Amino acid sequence: MIDRITPSGIPTPRGPYSPAVRAGDFVYVSGQGPVDPETNQFSFGDIKHETRVVLNNVRLILEGCGASMRDVVKCNVYLRDGDDFAAMNEVYGEFFGEAKPARTTIECKFANKQMKVEIDAVAYQPKA
Repeated sequence: MIDRITPSGIPTPRGPYSPAVRAGDFVYVSGQGPVDPETNQFSFGDIKHETRVVLNNVRLILEGCGASMRDVVKCNVYLRDGDDFAAMNEVYGEFFGEAKPARTTIECKFANKQMKVEIDAVAYQPKA
């Protein structure tokens, strides 16, 4: 069974996609940018600020699906500038602690040229 999920209190998707999709025991979280969930506007800043906003959005979506950051098994991190890796990694560690998911990090271009980071995630969260 596949469920497309749009939890309350998260940024409104900016395209034709679901914020999260549950497929069996896995929750796939769409790539999140630095969008403030309260204003639904971009919240640009330095890489640490944007990473916090992005991972907070990932956390909110997971919680809306009955999962948590500890359930994340894989993340993909997209950086506009590879030189931001260390600062992003510092904040990333704050959100995951010892629950270290597998991860891929790449440098890329974004449609919104101000954006510095986007992160998607896959969580394993068996239905009760």
